[in-house]
Amino acid sequence: MKHIFPTYKRFPFEIVKGNGVTLIDDSGKKYLDLTSGIGVCNLGYNTAPIKKAVKKQLDKVWHTSNLYDSSLQEKTASLLVKNEDKDVYFCNSGTEANEAAMKLARKASGKSSILAFDHSFHGRSYGSLSMTGNDKLKEGFGPLVPDIKFANYNDQEALTQITSDLAAVILEVIQGEGGVVNGDPDWLKAVAAKCKQEKTLLIIDEVQTGMGRTGKLFAYQNYDLDPDIVTAAKGLANGIPVGAMIGKTELAAAFGPGSHGTTFGGNPLAMASASAVLDILNDDFLEAVQQKALFFWHYLEKEIQPLELVKGISGKGLMVGIHLKSDIEVGKVITSLHEQGILTLSSRDNTLRLLPPLIITGSELLHAVHVIKDTLSSAVVGQ
Repeated sequence: MKHIFPTYKRFPFEIVKGNGVTLIDDSGKKYLDLTSGIGVCNLGYNTAPIKKAVKKQLDKVWHTSNLYDSSLQEKTASLLVKNEDKDVYFCNSGTEANEAAMKLARKASGKSSILAFDHSFHGRSYGSLSMTGNDKLKEGFGPLVPDIKFANYNDQEALTQITSDLAAVILEVIQGEGGVVNGDPDWLKAVAAKCKQEKTLLIIDEVQTGMGRTGKLFAYQNYDLDPDIVTAAKGLANGIPVGAMIGKTELAAAFGPGSHGTTFGGNPLAMASASAVLDILNDDFLEAVQQKALFFWHYLEKEIQPLELVKGISGKGLMVGIHLKSDIEVGKVITSLHEQGILTLSSRDNTLRLLPPLIITGSELLHAVHVIKDTLSSAVVGQ
């Protein structure tokens, strides 16, 4: 790749075709995908209802500006918010959604300070990067947006930093890029309560955890939280770029005409795909995800947890982090799994991350467990 910036450390093969949960590379090798394109293709590849919806829209019009009404945007927004008093701003990515959330929080509150958490990841634009708790990603890009504070995730001391001078607190209920770190349910509820007490907006980043990944449409619904703003992207349109910022209707006045905007956000193709995705993610589908997750976690705990190289397993639903000891680098495990026809991801702190498509079957999950077990066991023998 001679003419591409070396922004990504790429594996030496190209994915050229996909169907269901199977991907095929340029040499014809098949893989069981446990990545979903980093949590994007939650409904797999070549998914018929989504393809049909996009093709139908493609034959009509694939771009109009946001100067005109959009029934597709309204339909998709209605599916996202259900019957709640919330409004939606559509954009193109999770980064853009978090950028919009930051701007809305500041404008609606009249305050500038925002509290985020260590090891968080909210994007790479200046606003979203400034709220990201990973100093390595910020190297060389300063100075960043001011008035962003950080606290330790899952730490009771963080509650003392939630004060009335904050515009907002932003968090992930499970930190994905940060090592698949679960938020403690009691801590999450305490943060939400303190935000309400101090009249500070609560922003929950559901870019990776949303769209059914944990068995609920949004992960925060597992904990009975009531965020003021929610951001979504990744799995929302199953691979067509889209993002969404969802906010309580009472905040809408702060985002009037001219306050924010996007050229491509909410375009007809993205909305056709997102609408089809949300139609599929009904209660019955999400219940099936929960049942698959119970099955998967049973075998993860039975077969993977006891292995010598494994420190622990975290996550929820079909979002899994297998924390490896320092005896072996997670990158070597991923490469070895490629050889065995399995695609996986890494995360902070030597973590093997699994984000399989939600349509994966129990037998495919069990096969994955066995291959991962054999690979990790072989790594011990090979030392």
